[in-house]
Amino acid sequence: MAIYAIEKDRMNTIAPLFAGWQESLIWSCLQGCMGEAWADSTENPRAARIVLADFCYFAGKANSELITEDIKTHSQDFLIMVPPLDERGEEWAQEIEKAYGERCKRVERYAIKKEPGIFDKAKLQQIENSLSPEYEVKVIDEDIFRQTREHDWAKDFTSQYADYEEYRRRGLGVAVTYQGRVVAGASSYTVYRGGIEVEIGTQENYRRRGLASVCGAKLILECMERGLYPSWDAQNKWSVALAEKLGYHFERAYPAYEIYL
Repeated sequence: MAIYAIEKDRMNTIAPLFAGWQESLIWSCLQGCMGEAWADSTENPRAARIVLADFCYFAGKANSELITEDIKTHSQDFLIMVPPLDERGEEWAQEIEKAYGERCKRVERYAIKKEPGIFDKAKLQQIENSLSPEYEVKVIDEDIFRQTREHDWAKDFTSQYADYEEYRRRGLGVAVTYQGRVVAGASSYTVYRGGIEVEIGTQENYRRRGLASVCGAKLILECMERGLYPSWDAQNKWSVALAEKLGYHFERAYPAYEIYL
């Protein structure tokens, strides 16, 4: 057996396998915006995978080669694998566990509903205005972009963009600064047609001060002005709670695997 890279202009061949997924990273790849895809055939695929940033999504009939062969990730040693959410998901899960053994950890992530038009602008502005005066919140500029590359906790705000020019052209983000230093942010982890996937975080010493809420509110407002949808997927229940505070609604928990390559 073999697997084949799918060219951007051939994504339509694997799109039916991913039908029903409400996941912006999958949309991004199928639309040719970001990411890479492979399948067991270029003409009539029965199984496929999409890899974008640290995430890998599977669809179709479970295929061990797609789980292990030519796996590429921007961090090189870590990947989050997500089995299909249909009846074939458990087959993929078994193959993942078989392939990676002690190097994989089954975790629970949390899907947030995609509901364009639900956000309360006045409430978001109230959250933004709650920022203490010693801090400043602003759209990510070239200086802040540079700072995100210097700190591990902030790197994924801009890690999917080659340089600031690409980020300025394709991405969108905001940051809270203290005395000119980035201490919290919310940014486009990835982009797709009509929206972004939100990456949000705060430097450890500045947590529990409402800074992530301010960043999230500001980023949603910026997206509203630009006609973009800020898609949100939660790693943990803290992220779910923050999303709900900003106006999102929880959809479901789903299994994933943290893989150490």
